[in-house]
Amino acid sequence: MTKKESGFSVNPWEVSGKIDYDKLVKEFGVQLIDDKMITLIKNLTKKELSPMLRRRIFFAHRDLKPILDEYKKGNKFFLYTGCGPSGPIHLGHLGTWVFTKWLQDAFDVELWFQFTDDEKFLFKDKSYEEIQEWTYQNMLDVIALGFDPKKTHFLVDTKHANLLYPEAIKVAKKITFSTVKGAFGFDDSRNIGEIFYTSMQAAPVIVPCVLKKKKIPCLIPLAIDQDPHFRVARDVYPKLGYPKPAIIHGMFLPPLTGNEGKMSSSNANVAILTTDTEEEVKKKINKYAFSGGRDTLEEHRKLGGNPDVDVCFQYLKFLFEPDDKKLEQIYRDYKSGKMLSGELKSYTIEKINSFLKEHQKKREEAKKLVETFLYKG
Repeated sequence: MTKKESGFSVNPWEVSGKIDYDKLVKEFGVQLIDDKMITLIKNLTKKELSPMLRRRIFFAHRDLKPILDEYKKGNKFFLYTGCGPSGPIHLGHLGTWVFTKWLQDAFDVELWFQFTDDEKFLFKDKSYEEIQEWTYQNMLDVIALGFDPKKTHFLVDTKHANLLYPEAIKVAKKITFSTVKGAFGFDDSRNIGEIFYTSMQAAPVIVPCVLKKKKIPCLIPLAIDQDPHFRVARDVYPKLGYPKPAIIHGMFLPPLTGNEGKMSSSNANVAILTTDTEEEVKKKINKYAFSGGRDTLEEHRKLGGNPDVDVCFQYLKFLFEPDDKKLEQIYRDYKSGKMLSGELKSYTIEKINSFLKEHQKKREEAKKLVETFLYKG
């Protein structure tokens, strides 16, 4: 969806403007996750639901019910998600991966995790060597989240080309240049690697089926900006003899400066990085975090704040306050004026720093585990 049409832009390389998720659902042709779907997931997993499902942070899907019906019959799916390694990891990246870990644990399934180093080399003004360093650094953050190493397989596009490329060219042969141009708005100035790339992102849906010599259902958790790749590829899979993957879509964590676009590491001041110190987190939130509070203490006490636009409240809702009752209490207190903006910021800083302290410790330990996660076949 483009800005010209809707006032906001959502595609794999740009998310800007104030996102209207209802319009996005209609434009992308996805379905909202309803109460029936939530109940089905709860009954199948017999686990406490992820807060991101309860709160509809993961809010839409493609063909989720068929894959859950197959799971109910005993036919397990595998998970596939990924990372485009071109810079440091920030909190906005973590949402999809935290949710993916919940899916892995709740359904007891394998995860194939793709690092698209080729994509970032093709689309970014960065050297191949720089992209490789970010690939390694990004792996540490993924490992630190606690994925099961026995059921998690890292694929790096350039390092695992022997697995990915044979399947990618089969996909590529079924996709025309006009289809790619229409899906992504490419013109004739794009390099030919960019035009081909969707085929590489499509390949991990096929690879586990090829390796195990059987058709295995696939579920892809992703932020909704990545959906266009699979809108193009999903029609190709049946032509190659494979089932269409199911997709579950997540919302964007907003940047510190407000509820437009998504958090991005290209501007470190409006993104909280996983490597930030406690002081850096405190400084960024106090200086840049968009507040839903009033201009004066008197006005805030009298009229209350607006948690729906307050960035700190959004961070708690997305990732850092798993207790629904506590979150609802914060919402009420802030809206009534009982809780001040400074108090909300302080609480959020404490929650984020508590998470990052543990994450950074595990990130350091992850340096010994990278080889364990890299697929060796």
